[in-house]
Amino acid sequence: MDRMWAPWRGEYITNPLSVNPDKCIFCELSSVKPSKENLVVHIGKDGFVLMNKYPYNNGHIMVIPKKHVASFDKLTDEEYKSLSNLMRLSIKVIYHVYNPQGCNVGMNIGRAAGAGLDSHIHYHVVPRWNGDTNFMPLLTEVKIISEHILTTYEKLTKGFLEVLK
Repeated sequence: MDRMWAPWRGEYITNPLSVNPDKCIFCELSSVKPSKENLVVHIGKDGFVLMNKYPYNNGHIMVIPKKHVASFDKLTDEEYKSLSNLMRLSIKVIYHVYNPQGCNVGMNIGRAAGAGLDSHIHYHVVPRWNGDTNFMPLLTEVKIISEHILTTYEKLTKGFLEVLK
């Protein structure tokens, strides 16, 4: 059996917010001030942008409504438009900061669709580059993330400020 030493994953497993079904981490983060500790990079009127703590690629973010809803039909038209504008801004920032050759944008609605947190909808935005997939995940089940998460945080928060000027 192959083993990969990854002690930082212990925080993910033991974090009370990630295992407590009575709390929604997104709701708790929707009213905080952006910081390196919480990985919130931008707060909008009806939503916020949170870095994915365990990203698929450098710059992987989530765009999340402040309102706790499991489906789009629970958002008002104004909230939906506001969230869509925040999504558009977030994609613009990703291109500004990382200059990717493409982006994956999507969400999993419901547990059957793969949602890890199915009670609070959220988009994933993942920057992509030609050749960013290789044989490492296929052969070794290891994904290489080449940038430290706090470096990503600095780049993204600066990117939001620059794009909003």
